[in-house]
Amino acid sequence: MTRKHLRKRTLLAGTIATLAIATVAARFVYSSHATAPAPAAPPPAQVVVSTPLARTVNSRLGFLGQFSAIERVELRAQVGGTLTGVYFKDGDIVKKGDLLFTIDPRPFEIRLAQANAALETAQARVALAAAELHRAQVLAAKAFGTIENVDQRTADQRSALASVDDAKAQIRDAEFDLEHCRIVAPFTGRIGTHLVSAGNLIAGSRAGTSPTTLLATMVSLDPIWLDFDMSESDFLVYSRDRARTKGGAPDKVEIALSDETSFVRRGTLDFVDNALNRSSGTIHARATVTNHDNLLTPGEFARVRLLAGAPVQALLVPDEAVLPDQAQHVVMSVGPDNTVVPKPVEVGDLQGGLRVIRSGLAPTDRVIIEGIPHAVPGTKVAPQNGSIRYAAAAGAG
Repeated sequence: MTRKHLRKRTLLAGTIATLAIATVAARFVYSSHATAPAPAAPPPAQVVVSTPLARTVNSRLGFLGQFSAIERVELRAQVGGTLTGVYFKDGDIVKKGDLLFTIDPRPFEIRLAQANAALETAQARVALAAAELHRAQVLAAKAFGTIENVDQRTADQRSALASVDDAKAQIRDAEFDLEHCRIVAPFTGRIGTHLVSAGNLIAGSRAGTSPTTLLATMVSLDPIWLDFDMSESDFLVYSRDRARTKGGAPDKVEIALSDETSFVRRGTLDFVDNALNRSSGTIHARATVTNHDNLLTPGEFARVRLLAGAPVQALLVPDEAVLPDQAQHVVMSVGPDNTVVPKPVEVGDLQGGLRVIRSGLAPTDRVIIEGIPHAVPGTKVAPQNGSIRYAAAAGAG
């Protein structure tokens, strides 16, 4: 046997031995897996459940509103000229009648003097016309004058009297322009930043027919409006309640700012629009709120609660137990076989720190109030009994 043939046999024998060892190892691994026990199923998740808390509560509707000024004005000059003074600090609260701007009055003082001179001239013409008319009437009575001369002198007198009236009108016009060289606050409120500095030439127009210069803006603060929108369903609840209490007291609203936990402010609902918005399905409403401390600012947001109807029996659950699910809300409950069952609900406002459930729950339902992240619909859980407490201190919140 040659050396080449011997090398081939050696390689073949090594290959066969390797395959045999691999086969034995594979059988051992397979047999080990085949005989290993299956992993144990995880225990059911621990959750805390409770039946909803039944309590008599006021029927209230909640909205998000935004404050707006009752009065808002753009300060513009009615006469043009050079701005000579700005008499406020940006953002100040100014009183009605406070001086805000002045315009150079000299051109208007000159015009007023001219009007006064024209009046004196017209009055002199009236005196002359009256004397000439008297002479013409005397001559005509003695047959030394003509009737035509009397008529002419009468017309001259009337023309002179008209000139007096025109001169007086010119004086009032000049006084009006001179008066409006001083721009004062039309009401008490907060003024914004001045948009024109002293020394600038500004344009004015009494009739507003030509472009005018905007000097500043100003808003009223007390009282203030709170605007909000009602959905169609909330509007129906409100309307039915109004129909039952026709002729009652004005509708009161409770208000809480974004940094307030309780509804300590009060307002009066004094306007509801006459039609629903076709695109949004809402109707606009407005409340008037006192603002003695000037804390409320136009453009600021607030939560609004509107009392709608007499107290009713309702079910309450913790707010964290109510989960949003697209366009609705869901509460996780536990069925008789300890299976998690989601229940769609219609929610109301917060009372006593709890969420009012308008519909979708029964008094005997076991609601999951703790361990909600482990409550998967359709799976079994290990429920433990808990309780829901009404926070009396949060009853206003």
